[in-house]
Amino acid sequence: MSATYKILILGASYGSLLGSKLLMAGHHVTLVCRTKTAALINAEGTRVRMAVKGRPGMVEIDSRNFPGALDAQTPAEVGPANYDLVCLAMQEPQYSDPDVRSLMHSIARAKVPCMSIMNMPPLPFLARIPGIDTATCRPAYLDPAVWDEFEPGLMTLCSPDPQAFRPPEEAPNVLQVGLPTNFKVARFASDAHNAMLAQLDADIAAARLMVDGESLDLPVKLKLHDSLFVPLAKWSMLMTGNYRCVLADTVQPIEQAVHGDLEQSRGVYEWVSSLCQLLGAAPEDMVPFDKYAAAAKGLLKPSSAARALAAGATHIERIDLLIKLIADQHGLHSDSVDETERRVHGWLDRNRNASAAPATQLNAPEVVS
Repeated sequence: MSATYKILILGASYGSLLGSKLLMAGHHVTLVCRTKTAALINAEGTRVRMAVKGRPGMVEIDSRNFPGALDAQTPAEVGPANYDLVCLAMQEPQYSDPDVRSLMHSIARAKVPCMSIMNMPPLPFLARIPGIDTATCRPAYLDPAVWDEFEPGLMTLCSPDPQAFRPPEEAPNVLQVGLPTNFKVARFASDAHNAMLAQLDADIAAARLMVDGESLDLPVKLKLHDSLFVPLAKWSMLMTGNYRCVLADTVQPIEQAVHGDLEQSRGVYEWVSSLCQLLGAAPEDMVPFDKYAAAAKGLLKPSSAARALAAGATHIERIDLLIKLIADQHGLHSDSVDETERRVHGWLDRNRNASAAPATQLNAPEVVS
């Protein structure tokens, strides 16, 4: 009989998508969130809605209907040593919140394996890649010291390829999936931890949802990969689309960022892919540009990073800066990447100057996209 795992997920918004799939597979999930949201989830569970090919409308995953157990806790309530796996499903600046930061220290000291589901790879994961000097990457992180106690071998990265959002008219325990692709996770250093990921992969693949007497195989799976570089395929997409949504004085949809000048987009995309391959990625670890460009035709809103900047955010994930810093280590240069980084930096400077809030204030949680 397969083991049942206890999994701690930091971030109840985007984290509820993976959490729902784990609950369907029979595992125990704890979502870490604010007090009010935790009370709502403990009382009513979570709802995740997604389209299923061949069916009209949305299918709803109600956490109360599955063999796995769900609860929600605040950061101060969590005992990390009680869990088999920790999933990091918030955006990078949020880990600098004092309560979350304290929990992160406890997780590191408990030596629980961690799977990050952030666009921004944690510094301990980057330390597993020989071609990256993590010391020069630290300026890309709001509070790099958050990551100092983590062992690199206990940290892996899972690409947050599925896109989801909280419908503004719904309660905080509702999430809607816009792009139901798969989570792609790189291996841990430990065979035992990889065996756990392989079981979670298989369990989620086997889980089914009963709707009107029909057994449905839902999209969004967890796919384990041997290569450390498969999750880094997202970097080309983020740099080509998400961050190029940011213009000097306004923001634009991802579709326009990619297709407004398709050849320039191809150049940026392939430049980032080449950087990943220089670090050790195989060509097959990357996603071809044409496949991404086709998907981008359906991305008709600005990225979450661009929307946050337009709304006055003083901190966002700086994948743009991280890519530039890593490229600088290897003597690589892209005028387009440099220009994008300058635009993002300019928005952040303006927002910080306009804000009366202290520099440590965090933005409201954003769903990764």
